Amino acid sequence: MILLFSFLFLLLFTPVTEAYIGPGAGFAFISSFMVIIVSFILVFFSLLTYPIRFIYKLIKRRKIFRNAKAKRVVVMGLDGMDPLLTRRFMAEGLLPNFKKLAQQGTFQELATSTPSISPVAWSSFQTGCNPGKHNIFDFLSRDPGTYLPDLSSARIGNPKRSLKIGKYAFPVGKPEMRLLRKSKPFWITLGEFGINSAIIRVPITFPPEKYKGLSLSAMCVPDLLGTQGTFTFYTTDKAKTVSEGGQIFYLDRQQDPLRTHIKGPANPVKRDEEYASLPLEIQPVSETQARIRIGSKKITLTKGTYSDWIELTFTLGPFIKVNGIAKFLLSSLSPQLELYMTPIHIDPEKPALPISHSMLYAIYLAKKFGKYATLGLAEDTWALSEEVIDDEAFITQVYDFHEEREQQFFDGLQTVKNGVVACVFDTTDRMQHMFFRYLDERHPARRGKDIGKKQDIIKDLYVKMDGLLGRLMASLKPKDVLMILSDHGFKSFRRGVNINTWLLQQGLLAYKQGETPGKWYAGVDWRQTKAYGFGLAGIYLNVKGRESQGIVTQEETEAVKQKIIDGLTGLRDPETGEVAIKQVYNSAKTYTGPYSANAPDLIVGYAEGYRASWDSTTGTLSDSVFEDNTSAWSGDHSMNPCDVPGVFFSNKRVAEQDVHIMDLAPTILSLFGIKKPAYMDGRVLDVAI
Repeated sequence: MILLFSFLFLLLFTPVTEAYIGPGAGFAFISSFMVIIVSFILVFFSLLTYPIRFIYKLIKRRKIFRNAKAKRVVVMGLDGMDPLLTRRFMAEGLLPNFKKLAQQGTFQELATSTPSISPVAWSSFQTGCNPGKHNIFDFLSRDPGTYLPDLSSARIGNPKRSLKIGKYAFPVGKPEMRLLRKSKPFWITLGEFGINSAIIRVPITFPPEKYKGLSLSAMCVPDLLGTQGTFTFYTTDKAKTVSEGGQIFYLDRQQDPLRTHIKGPANPVKRDEEYASLPLEIQPVSETQARIRIGSKKITLTKGTYSDWIELTFTLGPFIKVNGIAKFLLSSLSPQLELYMTPIHIDPEKPALPISHSMLYAIYLAKKFGKYATLGLAEDTWALSEEVIDDEAFITQVYDFHEEREQQFFDGLQTVKNGVVACVFDTTDRMQHMFFRYLDERHPARRGKDIGKKQDIIKDLYVKMDGLLGRLMASLKPKDVLMILSDHGFKSFRRGVNINTWLLQQGLLAYKQGETPGKWYAGVDWRQTKAYGFGLAGIYLNVKGRESQGIVTQEETEAVKQKIIDGLTGLRDPETGEVAIKQVYNSAKTYTGPYSANAPDLIVGYAEGYRASWDSTTGTLSDSVFEDNTSAWSGDHSMNPCDVPGVFFSNKRVAEQDVHIMDLAPTILSLFGIKKPAYMDGRVLDVAI
């Protein structure tokens, strides 16, 4: 009923235009008048037929659940929760709820995907398949025509036509929006059997798919600029710079108030305007406060305290507006003014792009709990790495977003009484990425720094997750099946390995004479290059007939692969003497399925402490193969999959001792009496009910 009332409220009070926006995409417009008329008709028809539909569903549900072992399965994902740290903190008595769950049910390591990267692992979780069947092999995929990267999971493109009227160009039709993850998530199969699900912030669910249930998209939902998260930093300090993940605006200290603007989305409507913007004024009012003005809005900011979500409305053309939300943090007033703005999230109350199924689900959550983070990678790790915000500001941001997620999760538990409720919390992943340096005395990022009590940040994180588990367990029904999992574990990331520099040294990659190497293979001589490193773990051969400038023939591919495997396996770091690469996987022998050909030809399994260097991930050469990682991003999991398993807990006993992340989808289907589909690679676990 809350959803129905929210819908009626929106019909009466939501402003005029609905718009869809995506990375590089134009807009598609819907007549608000027709939407309102049609919506009223649908609501009236829904109310009229409700008694008949209710009786039909009741009879159907009883038939469906006749063969089910469980009426409800609750899945809580704790991205990146590490089994070794979990055991350590359990032994220290810090995780009583996890310990209780382990004693009464199941706790074991959970084998992860190859490579052990979040989009790959979570895709395997939801489909029960290896990457060769779900088509996700990394965060990025490469265009074999240009060698440039693209988002691996979603494709959003411009409308093909536009109507030009004077200085305006109105896009005609909707932009292309496709989810590139293939195969079928288990919740769609459940829906086909009439079983409801609430799937909340599970990665690789954008754009949202239609099915019988509710979903709120997560990883790869863009910000309003069409990026995966671009923060903004305003400062009077001309010496400050931002190299990655954000944009910087320098302020003139002589102005009173300080005047600048907020950069909004690209404007495909107004032909003489590259992007939409909003005027921003900043007026210091005391030693600890400043007042900002955005259009007619006036907000007072207190130093060191985040603002609430602030609605930002950008005008693209006549009667055409798109809405975003952002938070502001005033970090300094003297001697220099410093103001941070989060990436501009899609406004869940007025989504400029579909972020949920149904579309009303995102709106309903916003109406019930208030505005919330919608960006796929919401926690701003770049801002911390660039020292635009400090540790405390990052921790506050992460836990604020975590509280929003908890509200959504427990609301899902109230909404779905029979079926599946699955929610993934990113908190554990983001905090460990940024603060593993405080657990590792050898980490280059902590050299010469006063650590103090910061070594307890990750311990406190696990204690906080134990509290979440306690609240969850208290809300469960006696017959609920609970599963808790992480997609991978975590290790320290002390040293980076530049695969492209190594390939250059081996004569497998070449640069044009006189060219200056740059990002994304700028200057590479593809006519002399046999292989190139790509993303966090992949190596592609420059195959003739596949890559636009390929030179490696089909007959040569295995020999080139073997040369790289032999050279990289057991590769030692000359500075530390440690093995940096434990194993190199031949994808032809690792993956099965119709999309295996899209995989990198080789997958690098790094040893603990090592990962692809930052330059390597952007196709940039460095002076040496090995280098220290001095970034705040100090922990990682893009390593040999065997060394970074996740965790698996259940309140029920599971007979098998070697559970794989692909096993959970067919097991959940089995708990509802549904036979494992033939395409799934995972097995059905023996769960004692």
